[in-house]
Amino acid sequence: MATMDLLLSPHSVLSVRLGGQRRADGGATEQWRRSAKVVTYPRYNTATKDGDLMLVKLLLPIRVTKRVEPLPLATECPAPGSVTVVPEEQCRRIYPGSITPNMVCAGESRNRADSCQGDSGGPLMCDGRLQGIVSWGPGVCGDPKKPGVYVNLCKYTQWIQDTMRRN
Repeated sequence: MATMDLLLSPHSVLSVRLGGQRRADGGATEQWRRSAKVVTYPRYNTATKDGDLMLVKLLLPIRVTKRVEPLPLATECPAPGSVTVVPEEQCRRIYPGSITPNMVCAGESRNRADSCQGDSGGPLMCDGRLQGIVSWGPGVCGDPKKPGVYVNLCKYTQWIQDTMRRN
């Protein structure tokens, strides 16, 4: 998956689509909202992709449904092997000089499960909790030898909670 830098000011307006699984989805399960405010992580590094996350405050509340609901944040960092998380040392060997302690690699080599272009900002779920956010990866999706790279949210829990409280 290639990566795309999205540098926004706090006054940028985004359209957010919730509840659809594919681009062609629509109808009753899908909800569209506009952003009221965008807060990028203040120490995001465009060169290394370290800190590749932002929070979006919606202008209007969502309707909680079976397809649209808040995800609980992980309270601990993911343990390699407990899910599709690749050990950090292995990830560093695959992507020399590109992995920071704030990133986590994940993917399933047997069934080639992976994130892909267009998935950036999507969730990495582990044990029913939001563990990571799709950040970047190789140009070819589903390569069993090259997992996707995610923001390791356990490293940002305090910033997320503080930012949500202030906004």
